[in-house]
Amino acid sequence: MSKEGKLNTGDWVEDMVEVFTAPLIVYPSSWQDTLPDWIKSEVTLQRVVRLMKGDDGLATDVEALAYMYPRTLEAPLDHDWTQIYMYLATKVMGSRLSGKGTEIPADIKMERLETYLESKLIELKRWISERQRKAIAERRKADNRQEREEIAAKRKAAQPALFDF
Repeated sequence: MSKEGKLNTGDWVEDMVEVFTAPLIVYPSSWQDTLPDWIKSEVTLQRVVRLMKGDDGLATDVEALAYMYPRTLEAPLDHDWTQIYMYLATKVMGSRLSGKGTEIPADIKMERLETYLESKLIELKRWISERQRKAIAERRKADNRQEREEIAAKRKAAQPALFDF
């Protein structure tokens, strides 16, 4: 996706395709398949919004939440990551619940992060985004390799056998 901080119209179609096809990176765990479906659809929505606002090269809040979700089911998080997780949950769930007349309980609501924790969250979002870009590049490389092999096979099949021994 564009990293200039604004929408690059020349790459717009490619960027939009990546919104829908970039992999969802989650913590590798036996719990990774338990990610709620609404989070998956929210990822796409937040990616579109990020693209329209201008891609900052970071994963979205819901992508960071989705990454951390299976990890929270493995073992308790330390204090810093618990604060970050609650902050993400407040942002993601807050917007989801606001239209339903429900609110996040005050004792777990985190509306701000201190600077150090915010830098850790940005580092996580950057790491997730890098993993997505690597996965996309690997997928393209595999697609190109397969396409070249198919073309070579078709060419070989179409070429007449001039010398049969």
